[in-house]
Amino acid sequence: MITEINFDGIIGPTHNYAGLSRGNMASASNAGDVSQPRAAALQGIDKMRHNLALGLPQGFFAPLDRPDAAWLAALATDLDSAEAHLRAQAWSASSMWAANAATVSPAPDSGDGKCHLTVANLVTMPHRSHEWQGTLAQLRLAFAHPAFVVHGPVPAPFGDEGAANHMRLCAGHGQPGVEIFVYGVGGGRFPARQHLDASKAIARHHRLDPDRTLFIRQSDTAIQGGAFHNDVVAVANERVLFTHETAFEDRTAAHAQIRAAFPEVEIVEVPASAVSLPDAIKSYLFNAQLVSLPDDVGMGLILPTEARETPSVWTWLEAHVAGNGPIRRLFPVDVRQSMANGGGPACLRLRVVADPATVDPRFMADEATLDRIAAVVAAHWPEAIAPGDLASPALTADVRRARAQLLAALDLTELG
Repeated sequence: MITEINFDGIIGPTHNYAGLSRGNMASASNAGDVSQPRAAALQGIDKMRHNLALGLPQGFFAPLDRPDAAWLAALATDLDSAEAHLRAQAWSASSMWAANAATVSPAPDSGDGKCHLTVANLVTMPHRSHEWQGTLAQLRLAFAHPAFVVHGPVPAPFGDEGAANHMRLCAGHGQPGVEIFVYGVGGGRFPARQHLDASKAIARHHRLDPDRTLFIRQSDTAIQGGAFHNDVVAVANERVLFTHETAFEDRTAAHAQIRAAFPEVEIVEVPASAVSLPDAIKSYLFNAQLVSLPDDVGMGLILPTEARETPSVWTWLEAHVAGNGPIRRLFPVDVRQSMANGGGPACLRLRVVADPATVDPRFMADEATLDRIAAVVAAHWPEAIAPGDLASPALTADVRRARAQLLAALDLTELG
């Protein structure tokens, strides 16, 4: 049975606030703060428990091996002698944001009837550019069944940031859909991270129908305002597109293209007069999981508690839910540690529409598995990491030992 599975990245033991993500307001504003890796990971696990309680299929990915000594070696340095900025990039736990792991096209959309995944190259940011090898190893393990095709990365210099810039509209998850690739154009103080050529290459790899594939430009206003990915200003689920007024460079043309390709679409647009772009970004209103709730009770929005604490956002949401809109329930979740580093609930997950029975069961979550993960985190994840701690050999040994304990608990030691 084809359904949507949310795969969350387990927040790794090297979670720290180095402010590496240019254009990400939260990341920049919290640079140099003391992080709490243990609390961060437990918050992420609680979010997965919340989804399971709603009756939603849930999977996960393990943290990558960090600090990345091999990457530093390629730069002719090591953890002891590396400059501070290179050491921080080697320590990055950014693979926790699984929305950037890959772009996924379900079997009903592809020409060969298989679910295609292309690992993101993330080449526009040094700290993320060395993720794809470890992520690809997990994707090929989790999705080894013949129902899937896993592709390597689009070559540099064409930046690809994965599902954070990709949306899908459909009558139902198991029905053929319209896939929307949102790209940016360079220029300005903040970089556009998703390149049009990368999006087109992925569409070709995935054997998508050109008549049901759209390429839409993200607005420069949104990018320069801090919406470094499309999923900071827009999210789609089945027939609903939930979007801020400023999401697309040519709003009128974008909406017309979408309606022409998928006439059943319901565009729920939040006007800038009701929720400003800064409020939308600060609250991560759109970096939420818009999900179809079981038993046909409508759609729910799993959003950060910061949305509830932003008056303009919560006023708009309560009015929408009270009316006849498609979003019927609001589920605030506490992911403050991730939010402080620039990633909300939607950043933490990759959506894969597939039959759960075709996924390696070691990557599927239930309460017992989450209990095992939580026990390892509570016992081995550092309680706090300050910027100066990244030079500590003892901490390096501790975080590597912590990850090894997790892989052993999940029977995933081949990822070591």
